[in-house]
Amino acid sequence: MAPFRIRYQTIEFDSVDIHVRSLRDAQEFSDPLGEAELLGISSAQWALFGVLWQSSQVLADQMADFEIEGKRILEVGCGLGLSSLLLNSRKADISATDYHPEAGGFLAENVRLNSGDKIPFLRTGWADLQDGLGTFDVIIGADLLYEKQHVELLSEFIHRHANPQCEVILVDPGRGHHAPFSKKMVRLGYTHSQSKPTLSGPDEKPFSGQILRYVRALAQPDARG
Repeated sequence: MAPFRIRYQTIEFDSVDIHVRSLRDAQEFSDPLGEAELLGISSAQWALFGVLWQSSQVLADQMADFEIEGKRILEVGCGLGLSSLLLNSRKADISATDYHPEAGGFLAENVRLNSGDKIPFLRTGWADLQDGLGTFDVIIGADLLYEKQHVELLSEFIHRHANPQCEVILVDPGRGHHAPFSKKMVRLGYTHSQSKPTLSGPDEKPFSGQILRYVRALAQPDARG
């Protein structure tokens, strides 16, 4: 028996239902071996990985019809991995990372619930320079910019793992750090745009955040050459 309470949810998309095992609520906590504490994850933060947040659903909506052909995709800070599960159901080349010691186990169980292929997962932090992940054509994530120091850590992590031609899609609920993050990404050579999500139904709760897009493009040859 798990020392924390769980729940099962089904998230409906146009063409597929995704089944998700999550924590019952954000009050759950279990760290008997002190793994999370050693990683700097407090009891107040412990459950955040295991709850299905609106930002994650907005990101998954973006992935429902996203062009996946020939693209290697990475979900950063995947939590329960809703977008990874949806992309996996579409047979995308998807990998996932998270810092939380329980995230990999929850992702594996959610893959099993959806009868999907194994999703490569790595527990790693954004400051790890030797994670061995390689580079990707698309990098996605939801609600990643919790604190001011995440601006530098996340932008550098993304840049290390971006192919010379790469699209980055982040959903930010509006915690106040996306403006400096966007400035940093532009300095790293990405173009930036942002938009409000289109809500899919009349019962959908308003989303106050933004969908942030960054594109790194191959340098074009000089036509005069």
